[in-house]
Amino acid sequence: MPAVVIANTGDVPEFEGRITFNVIVCVVIAACGGLMFGYDIGVSGGVTAMDDFLKKFFYEVWERKQLAHENNYCKYDNKKLQLFTSSLYIAALIASFIASKTCSKYGRKPTMQLASIFFIIGVALTTFAVNIEMLIIGRLHLGLGVGFANQAVPLFLSELAPAKIRGALNISFQLFITIGILIANVVNYAAGKIHPYGFRISLGIAGVPALMLCLGSLAIHETPTSLIERKKVEEGRAVLKKIRGVDNVDREYDSIVHACEVASQITQPYHKLMKRESRPPLVIAIVMQVFQQFTGINAIMFYAPVLFQTVGFGSDAALLSSVITGLVNVLSTFVSVVLVDRVGRRALLLEACVQMFITQCIIGGILMKDLKITGNLPNGDALVVVIMVCVFVAGFAWSWGPLGWLIPSETFPLETRTAGFSFAVSSNMLCTFVIAQAFLSMLCHMRSGIFFFFAAWIVVMGLFALFLLPETKGVPVDEMVDRVWKQHWFWKRFFNDEQAVEKREAEMIRPHLI
Repeated sequence: MPAVVIANTGDVPEFEGRITFNVIVCVVIAACGGLMFGYDIGVSGGVTAMDDFLKKFFYEVWERKQLAHENNYCKYDNKKLQLFTSSLYIAALIASFIASKTCSKYGRKPTMQLASIFFIIGVALTTFAVNIEMLIIGRLHLGLGVGFANQAVPLFLSELAPAKIRGALNISFQLFITIGILIANVVNYAAGKIHPYGFRISLGIAGVPALMLCLGSLAIHETPTSLIERKKVEEGRAVLKKIRGVDNVDREYDSIVHACEVASQITQPYHKLMKRESRPPLVIAIVMQVFQQFTGINAIMFYAPVLFQTVGFGSDAALLSSVITGLVNVLSTFVSVVLVDRVGRRALLLEACVQMFITQCIIGGILMKDLKITGNLPNGDALVVVIMVCVFVAGFAWSWGPLGWLIPSETFPLETRTAGFSFAVSSNMLCTFVIAQAFLSMLCHMRSGIFFFFAAWIVVMGLFALFLLPETKGVPVDEMVDRVWKQHWFWKRFFNDEQAVEKREAEMIRPHLI
C-alpha cells in the first residue's frame, strides 16, 4: 500500500520515519497544481466583470450592463458567457478518466507534468484570443490541464505523506487552490484599471503556476507506491528511504510490496470498482464531490464580482470585495490544516453545514426583502451580504473544500485507487460544469431563491455526513477496509455478504478435503 506512516491509533505500531525536508519540497511543488486550478477559478469570474473583456467577446452583455434600469438578476445571463467559464470543466471531466490510466501506467509525476503542459497551451490561447472560438478552445486546454492535475496531485500527496499528518499535507492542495483564487482576485483588481488589455494580463499570469509545476516536477520524486507498482522496486525502496529519512524501511516497504502484488492481480480496475465491496468508497467519493459543488461555493467564487455588482457595488468595489473573500478563503483553509488530524473530518464537515446554512438563508432573506428587479441594496444590507459571504466562504474553506478532495484520495484500496479517484474528479468537474453553466440563468429566474436552493442542499449533505460518512482520521490508507468500512454501521453490510459466501464455499469444500 501507499508509503504511509501508521498513526498511533491503538495496537497498530508506527512505521519508522520522520517528516523530512524532501517530503515538504515534494508537497509544495505538487500543490502548485492547486495553485493553477485556483487561479483559474478566480480569474474567470474577475475578467467577466471587466468591461474591456465583455466588449471584446460578449458585446451584448456589455451593452445590456450599461442600461440603467436593467434587471439586477438577469443582466449577466448569457449562455456564451457561462460557456467561457464552464467549458473548462467538461474538458476536465473527460481528461480525468484518461489521467487515471496515465497515473497507473506512467506514474503520478509524469501526469502532473502533462497537466502543466496542457495548461500552458491553454493560457497562450486565451491570453492572445481574437474571437470567442479561440477563447473557448483555450479554455478546453486549460480543462485538460485541470483534469490531469486534479487526478494526480491528491493521489501523489496521500501516497507520499505519513498517516499522522496525511490530512494536513493533502489539504495543501486545497490551500494552494485558495491562494490561487486570492492571487487572481488581486491581479484582477489591479488589471481591471489597465485599459484596454488588462484582462489579457489577468489571463496570461495563469501560466506562472503552470510553469512552476512543470519545472518543479523535474526535481521531485515519484511516490514509492507508484514505482513499486510499476516493478521499479529498488528505486521505490530508495525513494522511501529518502522521504522517510531513515534506512530501516523494511516493514513499510514490505507492506507496499504486498499491496502492489494484490493490486497487480486486478487487470480491470473499473470492473473491480463496480463490485459490491467497492461500493462504499465509490459512493462516498462521488457524493462528496456533488455536495462540495452544491454548497454553492463555486457559484460564489466564479461570479463573486458579478454577484457584488448585482447587490449594488461598482466594478472596482466588486473586485475589491472578491479580494476580501479570497483572503478569508486562504486564512480559513489554514484552520483545516491545523484541525483536520486533531478533531477529525466529520466534526469539521458538520460544523460547517450549520454555518453555511445560516449564511445562505440570511443572504437569501436580505435579497428577497430589499433587492428589487431594479435599484441597489441599501448600503447597510450590502455590507451584511459581503460579511455573510465571507462567513460562508470561511466555513467551506475549512471543511467541504479541502475534505472533498482529501477523503476520496485516502479511502480507496490500491487496486482501485486511480480508477476510483477518477470518478471523484469527473463527478466534481461535472457538477462544477453544471453550476458554472447554470448559475447566472438560475440567478435570473430564481432571484434570491437560489440561495435557499443551496441551503436546502446543505441540509441534505449535513444529514449524510452525520449518518453515513465514517471518520478516517489517523487510519492508514491500507487499513481503511478493515478499520473503517467493515466497522461502520451501514457500510459493513457490503462486506458481510461477501464474507458469508466465502465461509459457505469453504464449508462446502472442507468435506471433500477430509
